[in-house]
Amino acid sequence: MKRYIILLCVPLVCTAVAGINISSDSKDIECLAKNIYFEARNDNLAGQVAVTDVVLNRVLNASYPNDICEVIYQGPQDSRGNMIRNKCQFSWYCDGKSDKIPYPSINDSWWRAMNLASDMYYNDAYRGITEGSTHYHASYVDPAWSKDLQLVGRIGAHIFYRKK
Repeated sequence: MKRYIILLCVPLVCTAVAGINISSDSKDIECLAKNIYFEARNDNLAGQVAVTDVVLNRVLNASYPNDICEVIYQGPQDSRGNMIRNKCQFSWYCDGKSDKIPYPSINDSWWRAMNLASDMYYNDAYRGITEGSTHYHASYVDPAWSKDLQLVGRIGAHIFYRKK
């Protein structure tokens, strides 16, 4: 007897569980979700929204790439094209640790990140919470670049800035 497996997919679910690329929308959502997951998975909802708002603000700003994934993966490369460790725009991307989501099909933090990314991408939910911020850092660090920017404020575990 032959058995058939019918795969019925919603783009978000296929990307998260099966790794199937359905569209560029799902790629953008996955990039946003990874950034939420690695930058703010333990933060409150406002903190996760704020981190995502910065990425979307950068996409709309001429100083940055106009593509969500390019904004997130932006950073200097060495002569062989490898990312220079700890020099990326978003620290998780080139910190030397794995960027693989552990157990994505049963990882609640990952699913929350995917849902929030989708909601902000498709519905502009919560947009504007950072008042145009294009930069942030964790509250426990004090980077030199922050002196050149206008402080917007603290949301969750991060401090947000915009250009003066």
